Amino acid sequence: MNRPSHQSQTSAPQPPGATYDVVVVGGGAAGLSAAVALGRARRSVLVIDAGQQRNLPAAGVHNFLTRDGMSPAELARVGRDEVLSYGGTVLTASVRSVTAIGGAFDVVADDGTRVRARRLLLATGLVDELPDVPGLRERWGIDVLHCPYCHGWEVRDQMIGVLASGPMAVHQALLFRQWSEHVTLFLNGRPEPTEEEAEQLAARGVAVVPGAVAGLEVRDDVLAAVLLTHGPRHAVQALVVGPTFTARTELAAALGVATTAHPMGAGTYVVTDETGLTSVPGVWAAGNVSDLMAQVVTSAARGLMVGAAINTDLMNEELRLAVEAYRGR
Repeated sequence: MNRPSHQSQTSAPQPPGATYDVVVVGGGAAGLSAAVALGRARRSVLVIDAGQQRNLPAAGVHNFLTRDGMSPAELARVGRDEVLSYGGTVLTASVRSVTAIGGAFDVVADDGTRVRARRLLLATGLVDELPDVPGLRERWGIDVLHCPYCHGWEVRDQMIGVLASGPMAVHQALLFRQWSEHVTLFLNGRPEPTEEEAEQLAARGVAVVPGAVAGLEVRDDVLAAVLLTHGPRHAVQALVVGPTFTARTELAAALGVATTAHPMGAGTYVVTDETGLTSVPGVWAAGNVSDLMAQVVTSAARGLMVGAAINTDLMNEELRLAVEAYRGR
């Protein structure tokens, strides 16, 4: 077997035909955490990452013990350094294709790198698909938000708008009421709240505004208001949006990995068992590609667990081969 030497650098060309114990596709919290666990287990690991983590627009990561407020880019940089410190390799590239060949996987990156993987971990994350309202994407992760546990503290006591974009809009409005007394639900063409929901919103002092949202007003690079197609300007300092979570499942689909739709309509994700193993032997998944609701710390924890599971699977294979060779002496 042509094994690569461990390289403490990024964007390095890999030896033609090099075989790694594990190739990790995606260098977010899940992929890097798995790679660290595998490196510490003395496995040869290659992380291929294009630097497209969904949380990069955010100012900081929250609810991550000892890392609160660290920028997502810095967290990824430190994570890559940890992977390298345990002998792993990080390649800055996108994966063009993955093909299953004889129990292993042929991985080709868009820079021409081609390697073989005994096991494959998909940690490709997801993309947040936002409603078609002008200005939302530009403010995403700044003052257009979706998760109260990620951003609620930062917008506490502010004027918070909630843009209805799905069946969870009322729940979002009531949830963000925990952080501020000034919450407004903009229906934007969605159905009126039910009688029970309207009573709940009224009881918590959440205003409900009908009509279509035309866009956002931004002053001095700060969100100032929600603008309606027909109606008055509504001052807000933060706007909550429920995006559709579109997991990056292209590689999974090419390998025949099973996916399914989230029961709450959030999007489609990769199906795994409790260890992270997908429907295709040798292929694991971790992070948002298999858990649409996972936060950064959750993804990191899952990456550790899946990394350990992959190491155990490799160990069992090696043990089986060793026993067969021992018996054949």
